Amino acid sequence: MKNLVKVILSVFVISATFISCDSDDSSVEATSGMSVRLVDAPGDYENVFIDVVGVEAIVDGEIVMMETNAGVYDLLTLTGGNFVSLVNEDIPSGDLSQVRLVLGAENSIVLKSGEAIDLQTPSAQQSGLKLNVNYDLQPGVTYEFIMDFKVDESVVAQGNGGFLLKPVIRITTSAESGAIAGSVEPFDTETKVTATNDASGEEISAYTDETGEFLLYGVPEGTYTLQVESESGLTATVNDVTVVIGETTVLEVIVL
Repeated sequence: MKNLVKVILSVFVISATFISCDSDDSSVEATSGMSVRLVDAPGDYENVFIDVVGVEAIVDGEIVMMETNAGVYDLLTLTGGNFVSLVNEDIPSGDLSQVRLVLGAENSIVLKSGEAIDLQTPSAQQSGLKLNVNYDLQPGVTYEFIMDFKVDESVVAQGNGGFLLKPVIRITTSAESGAIAGSVEPFDTETKVTATNDASGEEISAYTDETGEFLLYGVPEGTYTLQVESESGLTATVNDVTVVIGETTVLEVIVL
């Protein structure tokens, strides 16, 4: 998987890098930094491949085509702290109303049985999946957005035995969210970690990596209950997990 990055457990904050320029030079266009990371919420498949063609931003009503790290990515590898960086560049400052993820036709899944099946993709995806964000991009500030692809809701089984790709994506920014990190023992089997917001009921999930570590991105501020379940049937519950904007809540080792 190209350009797959192992994220370092850290505090997620919005970073500001102020641009130095001659105040008399009014011809310099104000710009803001923008980065987009793709991560995954788990799904019950062996592989889920999506064909990323591009990422666009709508700023002040205009389409901004961004240089994108295009390619076919297995969503089920983007968990346990892994992500792929799709965009990292400067764009015009202004009112960011939408981020659009443009997908190609090379989308497919591999079932647990090993059978590979092409995903039918609606033609509307050619114009981009519209993700509303509504942000006022300030000059000289870098904004980091996280696209969380919810596989279980995005892959829809059809009556004829085929599968349809109807992407469900949760987009957040590190400026308004935190993260939950930890590890699970034993880690000899794949383990799913789900954080449920005690107030809203919203769920955010990820699998542990090959060392038993997990990282839940883009978690809104609040108090959460963590449910941990391994493929072997072992479970654990962690109550009263507090998430603060701009911080990573690091938990003690969870023993199943």
